[in-house]
Amino acid sequence: MKDCIFTIKSNELIAENVYKLILQGDTDGITNCGQFVNIKLDGFYLRRPISVCDLQGDLLTLIYKVVGKGTEALSKMEACETLTILTGLGNGYDLEKSGGAPLLIGGGVGVPPLYLLAKKLIAKGCTVSVILGFNTEKEVFLEEEFKKLGCNTVVTTVDGSYGIKGFVTDALPEDYSYFYTCGPEPMLKAVYKSTGTSGQFSFEERMGCGFGACMGCSCKTVTGYKRICKDGPVLEKEEILWED
Repeated sequence: MKDCIFTIKSNELIAENVYKLILQGDTDGITNCGQFVNIKLDGFYLRRPISVCDLQGDLLTLIYKVVGKGTEALSKMEACETLTILTGLGNGYDLEKSGGAPLLIGGGVGVPPLYLLAKKLIAKGCTVSVILGFNTEKEVFLEEEFKKLGCNTVVTTVDGSYGIKGFVTDALPEDYSYFYTCGPEPMLKAVYKSTGTSGQFSFEERMGCGFGACMGCSCKTVTGYKRICKDGPVLEKEEILWED
């Protein structure tokens, strides 16, 4: 875990209310795909947690959605401005359990962390399939980037305006060795019920500190409560207890 100054290289709109932010700085604290960073914004007390989308040397790519005043302020920042960012947070995905043909399932802003994961799995020699779920065509992003990696890529939209009409669970293939998923909790619950193999779930939670001190993002598991920011955000299928 490191608190570092990053310089904005670009900050561009890539879908409806969705921005791609490329930063340059000390990325040594990021050691695994599926980790996240916590961004300090002037004028806001709490930092904003955002998943790592890609990492190339000292260049860090984040994709975020404008959902409130904090992310709105972030969207207005320009190249050459700087941000203080806490890096290397969370456990990330375990690649060793993937098998030869893993399936990646992402919904909305749960899609970005799967991109670096896909790169790592392909480098291991895996055949990677990806399902990207959105509400409508205007929200679709990263489809072409996954295809360029060589992933078998399917897009679903709830309203049927692009790709397969329905939810990510409507596009599940028959055969896959393992799965990794990230997205809103209703989607994660549906994936849990619909999948036939073991897998890993990355949870999206509102966080206070981002490193386990405040206990504000705890969730119930078979071994007791775990902190999403510190013990997660990735949990294995077998340890999750869904609360009503």
